[in-house]
Amino acid sequence: MHKPVTNTDPRIIRSKTALREALLHLMAQKSFASISITDIVKQASYNRGTFYANYANKEELLGDMITELIKDLLHSFRAPYEKATEFFPHELHANSIMIFEHIAQHSNIYSVLARSEALPILREKMFVSLKQILREELIFEDTDVDQELLAIYSLHALLGLIFHWIDSGFVHSPSYMQEQLVKILNHRPSSTKMSLKLKQ
Repeated sequence: MHKPVTNTDPRIIRSKTALREALLHLMAQKSFASISITDIVKQASYNRGTFYANYANKEELLGDMITELIKDLLHSFRAPYEKATEFFPHELHANSIMIFEHIAQHSNIYSVLARSEALPILREKMFVSLKQILREELIFEDTDVDQELLAIYSLHALLGLIFHWIDSGFVHSPSYMQEQLVKILNHRPSSTKMSLKLKQ
């Protein structure tokens, strides 16, 4: 009797992984727009039939690559509070923040995507996914600030920090970024004196 093929079938997993790696390799060399299905299957050492058994087009393949990446991103984002009943950001320990470790582990993918036409898609999917977590799992208590605006501000700040780090070529270590994020979260601008530069 023929055994049905499922998404957990090792053959499907192997072929999807190979196709994603092939696309990433090609995107490191040329624009996404100039990459063809033939290029992808040739790089992956598969045929077009295998490609179309898994994806309708290269955009769907790219979307699958980003989706898999974001699944791991969300897991790392939840790390500081997933086993807690209460969560106080100002009490965060640097070694409990895993999001920069995740970025570092997948630095090749993030670097390639950040230099490609896929960057807006990546940023939007990261933002939407993280915003959903804030909306469904975390509540900002003891504040009269609009919850929606606070979530948007916080996420854009975090993503700005992440993409600055990626664009810098990961000039700092993940542990340094984790320590700095904790310091930023505990920083109180209203109690900080700022000096004005002398005007020329």
